[in-house]
Amino acid sequence: MNLTSVQKTREKALATGRQINRNIQKYWLRAVLLGTAIYLLHEKDLAIDLQLSNIPAAIQFGSAAEPPATVSARPVSLAASEPAPAKERPARPAIPAGYDGQAVNVSNFANTYSNLSNEQKGLSDTENDALRAEKRRKQLKYVQRFEKVARKEMEEYGIPASITLAQGLLESNVGESKLATHNKNHFGIKCFSRSCRKGHCSNFTDDSHKDFFRIYKSSWESYRAHSLLLKRSDRYQRLFQLGRGDYRGWAHGLTKAGYATDKQYGQKLINLIEDLELHQYDR
Repeated sequence: MNLTSVQKTREKALATGRQINRNIQKYWLRAVLLGTAIYLLHEKDLAIDLQLSNIPAAIQFGSAAEPPATVSARPVSLAASEPAPAKERPARPAIPAGYDGQAVNVSNFANTYSNLSNEQKGLSDTENDALRAEKRRKQLKYVQRFEKVARKEMEEYGIPASITLAQGLLESNVGESKLATHNKNHFGIKCFSRSCRKGHCSNFTDDSHKDFFRIYKSSWESYRAHSLLLKRSDRYQRLFQLGRGDYRGWAHGLTKAGYATDKQYGQKLINLIEDLELHQYDR
């Protein structure tokens, strides 16, 4: 073989190598994807086979002499004559008891009144000592946190500190209600405006606008809003004719003025004030 033939053979080999290299670069991604797809299909078939092999032999598919034409990989009902069970709904939480003994709207949970003792609710005392002591501990912790604020509001607006504290304890469930933790709203103050700005209020019960509650930046702001509500509303003006020490008159007066729908609202405020000796902060 002469030199020219050797050179042509080498060039031809080099050209073939370059072509192979180009093909590899061009199709390597497709080859990888194809291989992956084949592997996944194989694994899927294997999983289905394993599921079918685990179906109990006691399952009946219609007539014993006629096996089904197709079998779904979905779990099969053990009773062939029964329809497929409907999709289960999550269990609804138990409806908590309100402080007036009535059910509280489960979509609200703004206040379940779970931290009031039965005696404070006006019910028979059937709680054990440990539970009653824990509730009292939380109540006293709330009072310690807000008694200075309540006394300042009393000096500014003339509302007995005992009434403010008792309402805060009752309405906010010692500060643990959803309304108190999310909205910093300790007194259940609602929003009746239909054109308020974003972040001014939020809904806690349903789509009715009467169930929108105010949002505050701080708990202190909520206490000030409570003072302004009582001071500026005509329905509560008679209360300011009472002395600071007349917490009983204030409690019953709030009920008559319609602060809450519970007819025993005032008595429950009195129960809290006397049980926790909140009247000491009215001096």
